[in-house]
Amino acid sequence: QVQLVESGGGLVQPGGSLRLSCTASIGNLDSFDVGWFRQLPGKERTGISCISASAERTNYKEYVKDRFIISRDKTNLTVSLQINSLRPEDTGVYYCAPGTACFDNGIVLGIFDYAMEDWGKGTLVTVSP
Repeated sequence: QVQLVESGGGLVQPGGSLRLSCTASIGNLDSFDVGWFRQLPGKERTGISCISASAERTNYKEYVKDRFIISRDKTNLTVSLQINSLRPEDTGVYYCAPGTACFDNGIVLGIFDYAMEDWGKGTLVTVSP
């Protein structure tokens, strides 16, 4: 099982950018597809982007696809989410999760067969003037 550490969140003004990172404190991510999820205030956690283990395939929810970029570093041990043109409605806690495969049926985006026992603590993104 993998244990995850998300980082890179913070307070930014509307229109600003952040780069979120996902690494494993136990285990590693190199053989897994990895998804980014977020939990907005008062809402359930939902998938917003996913990348295959090879980095050849990426998926995005429609409402972030022109602003967010998911990537893996050359070591394949870190998965990043570059988030641009931030809006107040992007405020929330962002999490990552590894698994066997991304899925996206046009309604739900997520990960099959999570490779971790528990979610990480997430990283808080706050977008405010």
